[in-house]
Amino acid sequence: MKDPYEILGVARTASPEDVRKAYRRLAKKLHPDLNPGNKESEERFKEVVGAYDLVSDPDKRLRFDSGEIDAS
Repeated sequence: MKDPYEILGVARTASPEDVRKAYRRLAKKLHPDLNPGNKESEERFKEVVGAYDLVSDPDKRLRFDSGEIDAS
């Protein structure tokens, strides 16, 4: 997985609110129900969900930022 901050389009210093807003914007745009049959959009949606899962959890985010865990 690429850098989760890059996937979400936010800075590493982004607040939890900014991360949530970026996720919601991308999820609405890429959701498979809104793009039926579009495999590229579906894969991108999965990336966004994974990135949000990592960055939205304060504990995981701290461990990722300190290099303890990687994006995958």
